[in-house]
Amino acid sequence: MSLTHGGQLDRIAKQYEIEPANWLDLSTGIAPFSYPLPEIPTSYWQDLPTVPASLIKQANRYYQSEHCWPIAGSQSLIERLPQLWHQKLSSIDVPVEKQSSSEQVNTLKVQQKRTVYLPKVGYKEHQKAWQDAGYICQFYQQQLPTTVADFAVVVVINPNNPTTDYFEPNALSQLAKNVKKAKGLLVIDEAFVDMLEPEQSFVPRLSNNLDENIIILRSFGKFFGLAGLRIGFVCTNKQWLALIKDSVGPWQVNGVALYIAEHAFKNNPWQQQQKHQLKHQSEKLAQLLSQYFGHQGLRCCSLFITLAHPKAAEIFERLCQQGVYVRLCDEQNALRFGIPNARQLQRLADSFAKLFQ
Repeated sequence: MSLTHGGQLDRIAKQYEIEPANWLDLSTGIAPFSYPLPEIPTSYWQDLPTVPASLIKQANRYYQSEHCWPIAGSQSLIERLPQLWHQKLSSIDVPVEKQSSSEQVNTLKVQQKRTVYLPKVGYKEHQKAWQDAGYICQFYQQQLPTTVADFAVVVVINPNNPTTDYFEPNALSQLAKNVKKAKGLLVIDEAFVDMLEPEQSFVPRLSNNLDENIIILRSFGKFFGLAGLRIGFVCTNKQWLALIKDSVGPWQVNGVALYIAEHAFKNNPWQQQQKHQLKHQSEKLAQLLSQYFGHQGLRCCSLFITLAHPKAAEIFERLCQQGVYVRLCDEQNALRFGIPNARQLQRLADSFAKLFQ
C-alpha cells in the first residue's frame, strides 16, 4: 500500500518544473507560526538524550494525563502498534500445554481474529500499518462502531484528518466500554485536538486499569509549528507505557527536541496567542474559499480547511501550475488547505483570481 502525503514539495516541484523556493506550500496541517526557539545549551547537542522528569511533568500538565511519554512523532508508534498489540495478546495467553480444550479454542481465536475498525476517509498510515500486519479492515465514518469483534482494534482520528469529523468524549467512553468488553484495543489519534478545549480531548478520561487497552497519540509539531523536531507524545495507562518505552528503547527522541518541547509546554501565554492567530487566519481562509467555491463544501479546522469539490483534481492541477501546493485527498474529491499566514493568504487569493478570470 503506497501512500502519498502532503509536504512532499520536492517531488511536486520536480513534476511541475518550478523551483521549490517559488512555491506556496499549504499541503500540510502544520501551523504557519512556529514557537520561537530558545537558546539551546551546548550539552543538548553533545550528550545522549535523556527524558527529564521535568518534561514529563510539563507534558502531563499540558495533556492532562497521568502517564505520557515522548516518541519520535506519532508516525513512529503508528507503525509499531500492530507488533505491540500482538505482544500484549501473547502475554495474556496461557501456554497451550496447560490449557483445557476450550481455552485452546479461545487462544486460537485470539490468533485468528485480526479485525481493525478504521475511518473510511482519514490518515491512511493507520490503515497501512494494520493491513500490512494482516488485519481485515472494517470501515466506518460519521458514526462510531456499535459492535466490536473479539480482540479487535478500533482506530479513531479525532478530529479526523481531512474530514474534520469529531466525536465527543461521552461517545468515546461508550466505545471504550465496548472495546474493553471485546478485550480489544482502542487507538485515538488526537493530532489536531490542540485547538479545542482541553476537556474535548479523551486523555483526561483515561483510567489506569491494567485491563483497559487505550492508547492516545498526541502531536507536538502541528500546533507548535515545529514538525521538523519529530517529537510527539503517547498517553495511556502505566502498563502500556512500560511496554511502549521498552519497545522504542533509549534515545529515540533527540535532546534538542526534548528541551524545546518542555520550554514550549511552560509558555501558556504563547499557546493562547497561537490559538488566537490560528483561529483568525482560519476564518480568513474560510472567507476566501467561500468567495470562490461557496461555503457548502467547506469543513473547517483551525489547522486546516477541507474543500469537497467534484473538480478537486482539476483545481489541484491548475493550482500546481501556478506554484501553489495543497493536499489532494486520497479519494480525489476534496482539497485540504493548510492555514496560511497573511502573506501566504494574499498569494492564494491572487492564484484564485487567475483561476477564475
